[in-house]
Amino acid sequence: MDKSQMIRALECLDAKLDRPTRLVLGGGGALILAHGLPLVTHDLDAVPLDMELSELDRLIKQVSVELQIPGDWMNPYFSTFTHTLPADYKDRLAVAFQGQNLKVLALGKDEMLIMKCFAHRLKDVGHAKALIKKGARVEFVESHIEKLLEKRIPLAQEALDFLDELVDES
Repeated sequence: MDKSQMIRALECLDAKLDRPTRLVLGGGGALILAHGLPLVTHDLDAVPLDMELSELDRLIKQVSVELQIPGDWMNPYFSTFTHTLPADYKDRLAVAFQGQNLKVLALGKDEMLIMKCFAHRLKDVGHAKALIKKGARVEFVESHIEKLLEKRIPLAQEALDFLDELVDES
C-alpha cells in the first residue's frame, strides 16, 4: 500500500464508524503517514484504543471488499514489540489521519526507532537511518534500551547492538 491507498482505506473505515475511534499506528504505515518516508508497505499495523478487536476486524474486512484490497490490509495484532515502548509513549503520538470518527495516532520517531532496533531486520536499517535524520533522539533511544537490558527484556542486547551499528555507520 502506498500513501494514497492507505488514506483511501482509512477514509472508507472512517465512513463505517458510528462513534469516535482511535487507533495507534506503527510499522510502515506510521513511517509513511506521520513521518513522511516515501515507502510502500503490505499493511497498516494499528491497534484500537476504543474498540474491540473483533469489531474492528469486521470493519476491516468490509473495507477490503468495498475497495477490492487484500483482507489483511490492516493488522490489528502488531503488538510484538510494544512491550518495549517507554511508559510515556502516548505523549509523543503524531496524528497520521483525522476523519469524522476515526483518528489514527502514529508512534513518534523515538518509539519507531526503538521498534526498528528490536526488529533489527535488514529492511529496518534504512528506515532507522531515515528516522535518525528526521530527528529521532538516539541518546533517548539508547538510554531506554539500556534500561530494558537491565530489566533483562529479551532482544534488548540485539536492539542495542543494532543501534550502535547504525550510529557507527553515520
